[in-house]
Amino acid sequence: MKKGYLVLADGQIFQGLRFGGESGAVGELVFTTGMCGYVETLTDPSYAGQIVMQTYPLIGNYGVIPEDFEGMCHVKGYVVREQCGHPSNFRCGGDLESFLKERNIPGICGVDTRQLTRIIRESGVMNAMICDEVPADISALRDYAVTGVVRAVTCGTPTVFPAEGERRFHVALLDYGAKNNIIQELRRRGCEVTVFPADASAESVLDTKPDGVMLSNGPGDPAENGFQIEQIKKLLGRVPLFGICLGHQLTALAAGGRTYKLKYGHRGVNQPVRDLGGVRTYITSQNHGYAVDGDSVKIGRVSFANANDGTCEGMDYPDLQAFTVQFHPEARGGPQDTAFLFDRFVDLMKGGDM
Repeated sequence: MKKGYLVLADGQIFQGLRFGGESGAVGELVFTTGMCGYVETLTDPSYAGQIVMQTYPLIGNYGVIPEDFEGMCHVKGYVVREQCGHPSNFRCGGDLESFLKERNIPGICGVDTRQLTRIIRESGVMNAMICDEVPADISALRDYAVTGVVRAVTCGTPTVFPAEGERRFHVALLDYGAKNNIIQELRRRGCEVTVFPADASAESVLDTKPDGVMLSNGPGDPAENGFQIEQIKKLLGRVPLFGICLGHQLTALAAGGRTYKLKYGHRGVNQPVRDLGGVRTYITSQNHGYAVDGDSVKIGRVSFANANDGTCEGMDYPDLQAFTVQFHPEARGGPQDTAFLFDRFVDLMKGGDM
């Protein structure tokens, strides 16, 4: 291992050791608090344009398991306290070092991730650079912005995934950076899933006569996706609709609401969410840097709220047969408290009430 540096946009420098890809990287530095699931994190397209830091101190101990991939790896870089070079797990298909090296994604270890997390919590997410030598001029680092990432991570052409067992419904999934397990949760419930690229028109989706439309998760600023927002406007009220994460945010924008950037976002597997229509609090997996202003959505009602900071975690649109959530009910490797929301979507496609 050779010496490397993590340089923050505010000028702070952390020395560590390089691993993975040999290139440098500039990205938005974010942290995630999951104690497991680093394979799913690295392959979650929602991290496109970002350097991901794990707060859990030991990463890579059970290796890399291809069966758990959620998609392609789009992270710009990876920051850990300690990376394990000799993983042990009966499902292990490789090690973290090789995974990153094969994809030319730079990593840095041996840095104080606790201190870095404190900095981000106090100052908010900021740009950072992984490099071998600290540059004299970091103006390019300060100017970096995460843009055009939905276009970068979406699929190229429509693809059909058959239902497991008897086909009961046909679901059109708009891929803004969809995680594989969204498709799997639908297939397990008897849904044939047609995955459409993010630039698909509402007309082309409706031409396939879906029983329901699914809006996926994805990266970046939701307000940047003007075309997608216009298509959702055309889809609302036509067929039952379920949106997750970015799909939740885009639906709110299509319904006339607003979104805003959080100071450091919600990224981890232990976010508590209150059901405002009942008495339950669920533990959820989340990965987002933007939130919906629930009060700004006049044609919907807030259904879930974050128990830590009160932010909007879900919206219901009863008159439009649509509902959305900010968290991930399809989460792998968990928690699975809210997987019932896929059953709710199926009930809507059956003709049930909201």
